[in-house]
Amino acid sequence: MRYEGMIYRPPSEAYSLLLQVTIGCSHNKCRFCSMFKDKNFRVRGIEEIFRDIDECRMAYRYVDRVFLCDGDALCLATDKLLAILEYIGKKFPECERVNVYGSPKDVLRKTPEELVLLRNAGMEMIYIGAESGSDKVLADVCKGATRDEIIEAVRRIEDAGIKASVTFISGLAGRDGWREHAVETGTMISEMRPSYAALLTLMTEEGAPLTEDVKSGKFKLLSPEEVIAETALLLENVNLPEDAECVFRSNHASNYLSLAGNLPADKEKMLAQLRRAMQDRGMLKDERFRAL
Repeated sequence: MRYEGMIYRPPSEAYSLLLQVTIGCSHNKCRFCSMFKDKNFRVRGIEEIFRDIDECRMAYRYVDRVFLCDGDALCLATDKLLAILEYIGKKFPECERVNVYGSPKDVLRKTPEELVLLRNAGMEMIYIGAESGSDKVLADVCKGATRDEIIEAVRRIEDAGIKASVTFISGLAGRDGWREHAVETGTMISEMRPSYAALLTLMTEEGAPLTEDVKSGKFKLLSPEEVIAETALLLENVNLPEDAECVFRSNHASNYLSLAGNLPADKEKMLAQLRRAMQDRGMLKDERFRAL
């Protein structure tokens, strides 16, 4: 297995075989992100990918999960993705799922029929970083997609029978725009109805353009208490129908408070937890223990 540069994966892919099919991120312009800055984007050759799969088959007796790296492997042509999925199925007949990162634009470049083909070939979940439901915030962080495009992409994924796992970033609008960020993100979740929705909390690292704005004072980070208030406002604005099933998580290492539940069933329970945390600072994670 030949990896190039730092490899990133969602927390839920901790026990998956990480197969690098692209190098870096084709967009790589998000102002909050320091990932992939050391890489020039390129697509790996199919034979090179097959050799990695062959090596892994010899090295591992049992592989039931595969995650396709790097930042947006869904940008590959559908024929190439199908060939990779077929080869994984051939070499790892025990494999139960293949998941992938995908940008909204990657999804929208696929037809509904192509997404169904990918699902039938073994693709179970597409992870999408929506980050915010606010068009202003999306433009400010150079996300490269609008609110409507992200919603359409998630609906297209779900309609194809693939699960969408959508990530949002608490604190991404700073102190100037946190209310709009919270309200618009909550209503976005209501409109897109993803299988999974997750919150991370903004942490700035060297290499991310937003870090310079924090240092200069142009961007003001939220305090832990403000993040909790923002999260509560977000959840208040999620209004899914009773028959919806959206797994909601805010248990990343960056979060000040861990939340876990299903929407809409556990909405009030999670709101009550947030309200308790507003009154009890001791419930919040110490800054020393936060991480990306």
